[in-house]
Amino acid sequence: MAVSLTWTYPGRFDQARGRDAARSVPVPPDAVAARDTDRPLEELAETALVAACLAGRADAFDLIVARHRRPVYQLCYRFVSNHEDASDLSQDVFLRAYKGLRSFRGQSTLSTWLHRIAVNVCLNRVSAKAPLEGPRRKVESIDEMQFIDTRSDSPSELVLKEERAVRVRAAIAELPRKQRATLILRTYHEMSHQEIANVLGSSVGAVKANFFHALGNLKKLLGDDV
Repeated sequence: MAVSLTWTYPGRFDQARGRDAARSVPVPPDAVAARDTDRPLEELAETALVAACLAGRADAFDLIVARHRRPVYQLCYRFVSNHEDASDLSQDVFLRAYKGLRSFRGQSTLSTWLHRIAVNVCLNRVSAKAPLEGPRRKVESIDEMQFIDTRSDSPSELVLKEERAVRVRAAIAELPRKQRATLILRTYHEMSHQEIANVLGSSVGAVKANFFHALGNLKKLLGDDV
């Protein structure tokens, strides 16, 4: 099933709100230049893009979404293993980011900030242990083998690989919250321990410990499938 990653825009900043938000966030020099000379948004760095959005150029947020929607969507999918739920969650992530944009101070990258929001949204969702509106949905593949050359695999081998992937996803879903988040960010998103610590708001030592325990628990859950 093809999944639309189109952003549903929640509305435009009015001028008063834009001025208030702009006063609350330090505006980088290149963001000032962007307002004064109407530079194309595509040329702006992340902090300047955020400042431009807060200053009233609401289409700047569309570009933020365009740059980050795919990794955010994929992260959400890793937590819920369902395309439709992942799409709903990623929409929630960007809505929260839009509403809280003035809290972004540029102390981390915009990607890290968005990943932090996404992890919190997903952990809250899975902790509730209740499906989103509508009937319970089956676990779906995110085409994890799309980067693997399977041309030499027989149909039976492909089926076995997919079945194993389903078991792995189910086992990951059984891990404690922080272990699950750490494993997903480390294994599927290939983040460093420091990057994961930045996303989770923890120490590198805690990240390493969570990853170690996650692997151990995953091995116990999968048994001979590891």
